[in-house]
Amino acid sequence: MPVSVLPAAAAALSEPTSVALAARVQLAAVTTPLLAAPIPTAYVAAPEPMTGGGPSVLLIHGFDSSLFEFRRLLPLLEPHAPTWAIDLLGFGFSDRLLSPDLSPGAIKLHLHSFWRQMIDRPVVLVGASMGGAAALDFALTYPDAVAGLVLIDGAGFAAGPAMGNLMVPPLDSWATAFLRNPRVRRSISRQAYCDKTFVTPDAELCAALHLACPGWKEALIRFTKSGGYNFLAPKIPQIACPTLVIWGEQDRILGTQDARRFERAIAGCELVWVPQCGHVPHLEKAAETTAAVLPFLGRLG
Repeated sequence: MPVSVLPAAAAALSEPTSVALAARVQLAAVTTPLLAAPIPTAYVAAPEPMTGGGPSVLLIHGFDSSLFEFRRLLPLLEPHAPTWAIDLLGFGFSDRLLSPDLSPGAIKLHLHSFWRQMIDRPVVLVGASMGGAAALDFALTYPDAVAGLVLIDGAGFAAGPAMGNLMVPPLDSWATAFLRNPRVRRSISRQAYCDKTFVTPDAELCAALHLACPGWKEALIRFTKSGGYNFLAPKIPQIACPTLVIWGEQDRILGTQDARRFERAIAGCELVWVPQCGHVPHLEKAAETTAAVLPFLGRLG
């Protein structure tokens, strides 16, 4: 039976895609090389049985976020491919308290352990924002596990969060308190969308649910102090798997230059622009994002 890991505030979710996803969040005890105890990991599983021989899809969220980012994209993809979503180590509703290491290296080991335990076949990694960097790092280390990459306004070239310079006491507590502030989070959400009407009470709740999880502040500090994915840019040309980049034309978070940088750096990379869209095409233009992803999946067989 699924084990709910969502805080009580999830009962106030109101939009159908949010309510439907919340009902499917499960907890897996993932055995990793990081420590002796298994790590409780939040995920949404692909429906079973699934017809067709194409690769599975694994959705990876961005910084200080959760699998709720994919509440609109996942139901559009899963009729066509076995589609999973996961909360990375130290993020979302996965455990933050057990592992002392919440660096990108630890996140990658945990992700690979989840993949091996739960999926164990080549996957297409769909990474949004920081999730794109996590997907790139994973593909560079475990190429046999990756059938393809989809980067949705992905990080990798961009520097890590600016708040990293503040992660020394007592500024670290101030920085995370600032990020917890509802007005600050609303401002970030409004910047992420081209169409501000998407910043609904339900969307704000989806973006903030994980803040109630134990250790949120401490985990955010530990990850940010690790330096994040700032090491990744020189390695991106080594990516050898098929890669699709999807980018909102009005991205005000990362801008648009990195879309072309990915296209130039990765051999055979395909770039699809999403018009009238900000940093989160998977939320703001889910149908258009799906229409870009499905032909890519089809070519992978």
